Amino acid sequence: MSEEQQIKENGRQDPEELEIDLMEYVRKLWDVRKLLLKAAAVGLIIGLIIAISLPRKYTVGVTLAPEFEKKSSGGSLSSLLGGLGGLGGLGGLGGLGDADALNITLFPEIVASTPFILELMDTRVTTLDGEIDTTFTAYLDEERSPWWGTILALPGMAINGVKSLFSDEEEDRENTVDPFYLTEKQSQKVERLREAIVADVDKKTGVTSVSVTLQDPLVTATVTDTVVAKLQQYITAYRVSKAQQDCDYQEQLYKEKQKEYYEAQQNYANYMDANKSVILQTVLTERERLQNEMSLAYQVYSQVAAQLQVARAKVQEAKPVFAVVEPSTVPLEPSGVSRKVVMLGFIFFAVAGTAAWVLFGKDFWMKFKNDLASPKEE
Repeated sequence: MSEEQQIKENGRQDPEELEIDLMEYVRKLWDVRKLLLKAAAVGLIIGLIIAISLPRKYTVGVTLAPEFEKKSSGGSLSSLLGGLGGLGGLGGLGGLGDADALNITLFPEIVASTPFILELMDTRVTTLDGEIDTTFTAYLDEERSPWWGTILALPGMAINGVKSLFSDEEEDRENTVDPFYLTEKQSQKVERLREAIVADVDKKTGVTSVSVTLQDPLVTATVTDTVVAKLQQYITAYRVSKAQQDCDYQEQLYKEKQKEYYEAQQNYANYMDANKSVILQTVLTERERLQNEMSLAYQVYSQVAAQLQVARAKVQEAKPVFAVVEPSTVPLEPSGVSRKVVMLGFIFFAVAGTAAWVLFGKDFWMKFKNDLASPKEE
């Protein structure tokens, strides 16, 4: 136990010794204050170069609250129509209002999908200064990148340039967009937009946030509006597709039954006109048969007409309603890390790195060199 106590006592550092060590560190740093000032100046210059090289980006966000029609026991328009027409059990039409195959949690995947992004490429955009008025895909070529990004991309640009000299096929493919077979340049644009366009869904409330980050504020707001509009169109088309298919079928069936009823009605009228004064039993029997056919055709025709009204109501019920909680606006200030923060960060790391080298790194390096040189001296 005495040895353990001695070790513990040796491990404890006297406050006076700790204060002396701190003062020693302060003295060392004060002695190299000119070096620290030079390091701060170098950090400022590097930070300024990096900050100027980084293009400014603007972010626009939109908040949506999708409201989907829920199945009701008897309050919906389709239920009222079905009840009035005596069609409470229409079988296949009963579930059209519950087209929930596309859940709101899939919104981020939809926005990031290649077909959805490619639909944005033809959007007409104009920069805030009015100098660029072109398609979105052409605008992406005008966006500025840091100088180191251009340097890193030089090998790939050189290879693509050599390829274009020997083949015109790649140039032709650039002018046409095939989602199944994208070119390297088109694929890079799609990846850039996947990073620039972000959708997030609150699973509890269903509130969807869509944000777009680009280098021009007006283009950013325009693209954000386009993304929201296309997302609404996509969801609406998807949800009403099944109901619309059934409605189209009912429309076709309605026309067929209407034609059959009109033909039966015309046959009955023609026969009655031709045998107005005849009282033979065969004539009466044929008249009764034609009348029954007309009545049956009318019953089927009226039922199909009621089913068509229900199907049309189901299509309307299946359409989702999007309440825009926060609309898009042209941003006034850039987003992300400001240039001042970038410069202050480089100054801090430059001074901190220099101070760490003076206090610890230099002695460690000298000791390491001595340890390497000691075996040779022996």
